[in-house]
Amino acid sequence: QVQLVESGGGLVQAGGSLRLSCATSGRTSSIYAMGWFRQAPGKEREFVAVISWSGSTTRYADSVKGRFTISRDNAKNTVVLTMNNLAPEDTADYLCVADENFALFRATGYGIKYWGKGTLVTVSS
Repeated sequence: QVQLVESGGGLVQAGGSLRLSCATSGRTSSIYAMGWFRQAPGKEREFVAVISWSGSTTRYADSVKGRFTISRDNAKNTVVLTMNNLAPEDTADYLCVADENFALFRATGYGIKYWGKGTLVTVSS
């Protein structure tokens, strides 16, 4: 089993920045890819970003490209999502995820094995 714990959410004004962290523990050797999804109130869960184990491959949702950056520190078993130029439409619960299969990091993330409980990001206008 793998445990994921997010931190770093909060309230920020539009145009501001936040840094989300995801600490992993447990059987981390089984993980290849890690990433983030988000779910806004009344909306479907959506993909945000993913990074491979080596960090050499990343992919982002079109809505966050150029504003969000995903990175990982395997020595610390941590994945970080740096979010700049935030907008009210970025308001959502952000969930850290992990799986062996990079291809699952899309759409709603159906099939991804490990999920954190989420951290709330609220962007005021």
